[in-house]
Amino acid sequence: MSRTLELSPNAQLNKTLLDKYMSLPMPDGKIQATYIWIDGTGENVRCKDRTLDFIPQSPSELPVWNYDGSSTYQAEGSNSDVYLHPVTIYRDPFRRGNNILVLCETYRHDGRPTESNKRKSCLEVCKLTSDEHPWFGIEQEYTLLDVDGRPLGWPKNGFPGPQGPYYCGVGADKVYARDIVDAHYRACLYAGVKLCGTNAEVMPAQWEYQVGPCEGIQIGDDLWMSRFLLHRVAEEFGIVATLDPKPMQGDWNGAGAHTNVSTKAMREPGGIAEIEKAIAKLSKHHDRHIRAYDPNGGKDNERRLTGKHETSSIHDFNAGVANRGCSIRIPRGVSDQGFGYFEDRRPSSNCDPYSVAEAILRTICLDE
Repeated sequence: MSRTLELSPNAQLNKTLLDKYMSLPMPDGKIQATYIWIDGTGENVRCKDRTLDFIPQSPSELPVWNYDGSSTYQAEGSNSDVYLHPVTIYRDPFRRGNNILVLCETYRHDGRPTESNKRKSCLEVCKLTSDEHPWFGIEQEYTLLDVDGRPLGWPKNGFPGPQGPYYCGVGADKVYARDIVDAHYRACLYAGVKLCGTNAEVMPAQWEYQVGPCEGIQIGDDLWMSRFLLHRVAEEFGIVATLDPKPMQGDWNGAGAHTNVSTKAMREPGGIAEIEKAIAKLSKHHDRHIRAYDPNGGKDNERRLTGKHETSSIHDFNAGVANRGCSIRIPRGVSDQGFGYFEDRRPSSNCDPYSVAEAILRTICLDE
């Protein structure tokens, strides 16, 4: 057992003992469904399981469920029931077979969405803009930690060598816990999440994966499910995966959720003109977007968007070709061919993708 995992209860468990139970045959007609939702923090997920006596073909066939919202920062103890409305079904990579993962929206007792249910309004905007066929791709950065909060593989009483050799690195002295990365990648593909790539990031113990391209609401659904799977996979290894946008102060990169955006018109020849129009619109609403780009109204991003470490300043809006110090980056290849997409580099790693997608669509498609 590695010294870095000695304090992790999950890492101490004999993982092979579970196999004899998971290999037991399921009763005919029975499946297990894991209901998953976003809690009151707006950045953490919760889950619980139930047995179903049928195999659902769509989320509408699944029963509405409830939970104690007073224990998830979403309700008072005197009126604690919060309701889970299934919206998307994924395959379960942990139990396999016909078992499923169910992403849910959360609603109060009176039918109103909870504060952390950003999906409802995002879906309404996605429907209004569907004729423009907006595509999104999000680059989700995260950091692996010991259970005591120290980045995995970092010296307990010091720091690793400066940034430089770790980005897309190979070798035991450059990257840590590739096992978790590969397990998560395969789990996402099995589940039906549109995960399209992964790489080691600039800070040691920091990784990234990319979800997309997804049209409309799918980007939020798939990114949240990918986050659930990341936390569940890391849990089995006894490791913590954090989406904190600046887990280590000092000369270390933060973590973002760079969001790549295009409409059908941008993807067609001559689309660079549409990209430039969208950037002009975004420039007029910088503050509004900053508030939407992390779950604490911009406070989390203040630690990350400093103008250093491949970020723009949180106080300024700028755009450029192939410039990773800008708010909006136009990739060099897009500029050369004259169509494609743009990258909004402002969203934080712990952003709600529903809020990000909604804000962008309201600005560039609905002209709000």
